[in-house]
Amino acid sequence: MSIVRKLARPLLAAGFAAAGVERLRNADQTAEQLTPTLDRLGSVVPSAAGLNPAAVARVLGAAQLGAAAMLGLGKFSRLAGLVLAATAGVNTLVEYRNGDATTAEGRKERRTQLLKNLSLIGGVLLAAVDTNGRPGLAWRAEHLVQDTQRSVRAMGKDAGRRSRKVTKQTRKQLAKAERAVRSTASDIAGS
Repeated sequence: MSIVRKLARPLLAAGFAAAGVERLRNADQTAEQLTPTLDRLGSVVPSAAGLNPAAVARVLGAAQLGAAAMLGLGKFSRLAGLVLAATAGVNTLVEYRNGDATTAEGRKERRTQLLKNLSLIGGVLLAAVDTNGRPGLAWRAEHLVQDTQRSVRAMGKDAGRRSRKVTKQTRKQLAKAERAVRSTASDIAGS
């Protein structure tokens, strides 16, 4: 792991970890903020109508804290980046909807928070696609297919060569056996 990754991942994860702890500590306040968004979601998706805002707040906080820890430690960082992007997306939506839009200062603060959150989402999405210097699954799958095709072609060529060699040896053995039969037949006929 490069020095940049060793520094950048914990730095990126720190804010998410702090936000996750804050969400867990203040689950009731977070639940209040989530309630209007969950109500809107419940009107669109009927199965989401009965969600408990406090439980959703705790799940978001725990997911954020756990994913931030994994990203900071460099363990399952691609999955952690995706989880953090999802939780940050929910946080962004909730904060934007609950932000003060009545005053110029409130709108400015709301816009600043939105841009900050979008930047963080971009950062964790980059972490989610970072292969840590190793090939990704798509690259590995593509090269596995290519290597398999090469092996099959080589096996086919090898099988062709072996088949021709066996055929040649069989013809030699048949010719030798035929000569032996003729020799034996001529010996029998001459006696």
